[in-house]
Amino acid sequence: MTAAKLDLPEVGEPFLEVRELRKRYGDKLAVDGVSLSIPRGAIYGFLGPNGAGKTTTIRCLMDIILPDHGAMTLGGRPLVRSLRDRIGYLPEERGLYRKMTCQEQLAYLAQLKGVPRREALARAAQWLDRLELGDYAKRKVDSLSKGMQQKVQFAATFIFGPDLVILDEVFSGLDPLNIELMRDLILAERQRGTTILFSTHMLAEAERLCDAVCLIEGGVKILDGSLDSVRAAYPFQMVRVAYRDGGEPPAGLPGVSERRMEDGAWRLELAPGLDPQALLAPLAAAGSLSLFAANRPTLSEIFLVAVRRQRATRRDERSQA
Repeated sequence: MTAAKLDLPEVGEPFLEVRELRKRYGDKLAVDGVSLSIPRGAIYGFLGPNGAGKTTTIRCLMDIILPDHGAMTLGGRPLVRSLRDRIGYLPEERGLYRKMTCQEQLAYLAQLKGVPRREALARAAQWLDRLELGDYAKRKVDSLSKGMQQKVQFAATFIFGPDLVILDEVFSGLDPLNIELMRDLILAERQRGTTILFSTHMLAEAERLCDAVCLIEGGVKILDGSLDSVRAAYPFQMVRVAYRDGGEPPAGLPGVSERRMEDGAWRLELAPGLDPQALLAPLAAAGSLSLFAANRPTLSEIFLVAVRRQRATRRDERSQA
């Protein structure tokens, strides 16, 4: 069966759109009115703590479960089953036919998406080479390590040339070398025009890969936008300080809202608008500095602040109810 053809928008124009998605399990509202607009050709980070509603949202997109409310479109068309054949999906729960060889496995999955067999076998060989598994093409899947099997399933997600790929915790359990390899392949596929929804709890990887991010907590979207716009919404700054003699910065420094020891240095969070350079003189007066570095917040720090604010707001609303 051949997948439906899409009239693709220009790169940067809205491609996958979700409007007011809701899903309830009994008394729990797992997804509460989530809306997304993912541009074509972007790597879009879909972030949130465990139980936030990420996987439920993805399963609704893939028609694994039915939403209670909401609309989903791909390329401006309702996301019906035939269009889902243009989506590559790597779920968090992996699964392959373990008694097939790697090349036959990939070719078979490509054929299911409409790729002719000869072309499917050629693509399978190319993808195994790209993933440094060329020597394992004729080996059965169950003879591979878990990490190798994960790489085979990664190849299966891209092999048929999807317009959209959904990756759910793609780096889970991989060593740093294989993370780097797969990161480079994701970036290469983005360069070829593939749109990628990247669901992860590895925030440092999201920061390195993603053009834009969305954070949900308790089934509710609490931030969404490009990395620059997200950072602009959380303008706090921090300074990292360490002393040669192991000392600590003086207490009560003006404009320092929080200080704590973290990874061998003192982390000072600054009040909005404070110039970090204003702290250099009083910090140096307290001892010989081995480190003074002013940093913008990382995605991990923004994540923590945003989730804590959302949970505090929810507690306040419950106490007032």
